[in-house]
Amino acid sequence: MTNLLNAILVIILMLNLFTLGTTRIQSIIRIVAFQGILLGILPLITHDGLSLMAVAASIIAIVLKGFAIPVMMSHALRDVQIKREVEPLIGILPSIILGALATVFALLFASQMPLANENLSKLIVPSAIATILVGFILLTTRFKALTQVIGYLILENGIFIFGVLLMEAMPMVIEMGVLLDLFVGIFVSCIIISKINQSFSSMDTRILSSLKE
Repeated sequence: MTNLLNAILVIILMLNLFTLGTTRIQSIIRIVAFQGILLGILPLITHDGLSLMAVAASIIAIVLKGFAIPVMMSHALRDVQIKREVEPLIGILPSIILGALATVFALLFASQMPLANENLSKLIVPSAIATILVGFILLTTRFKALTQVIGYLILENGIFIFGVLLMEAMPMVIEMGVLLDLFVGIFVSCIIISKINQSFSSMDTRILSSLKE
């Protein structure tokens, strides 16, 4: 199971870099949807034996992260009729390099942490840290509101990976509450994005500074 777990986590880390390597918002949504499906598999293979809570967490994560949230973001994207992140704060190549450096940092940092013996051979902790950092990079270096929402979603994906590691020590119902909050938050964000586009004919969050006047 450890080999399968690490293989899925490596794919998740590669998907993180793919999100930084494209300006097409629809492509990013698809990548995040696939990442959400992979995250939904983690509770089933992280610990020995299947529990009802692990199965419930897996189903809810796949439904919300893999299908419901991407569908909402795709609808919002069609409403605003914008396809690309045209002027990111950091270019595509520097973003990929920054994401790669964040991943290396996560691997090195996790190797210095006092982890339990059964978690030393797993990539859960470095994957969680790297995903959080990539989400933060996407959130802070992109100006389109929908891309920032995707960055927030990726950041929460990293938190979800941490939650899977602590599934036996912390009730998974807490993570389910976070998932539902995330769903509601993104649902509201998609509505706000539509309203921003109707008012300003743009999803660029920089123009919101005009509201202070």
